[in-house]
Amino acid sequence: MDTFTVRDLRERTGALIHDAEEGRLSLITKHGRPVFLAVPFTEELLNLGLRTAIAIKLYKEEALTLEKAAKLASLDIETFIEKLSQLKIPVVNYSSQEMEKELKDFG
Repeated sequence: MDTFTVRDLRERTGALIHDAEEGRLSLITKHGRPVFLAVPFTEELLNLGLRTAIAIKLYKEEALTLEKAAKLASLDIETFIEKLSQLKIPVVNYSSQEMEKELKDFG
């Protein structure tokens, strides 16, 4: 495992990418303290649950729709909704104004 400083990333991006392509982890530090771990995307890693974790994170950040997040997680929508429910992540995210409008329109 190689260690890169945040400053190194500007000058040694190619080395970081090469490590990932070779399947090696890389530690990125700032002022000598670990900031994040660069983990290569391998099919094995994705199949161990990373795919679902990424899908949930992107859904929470509203970067993916429910349908697209479920697809990324390789799950049907119902199973993905169950996962979100287990994590107490709302599937429907209405503002109070939107909720009032929906209730008025419904009733």
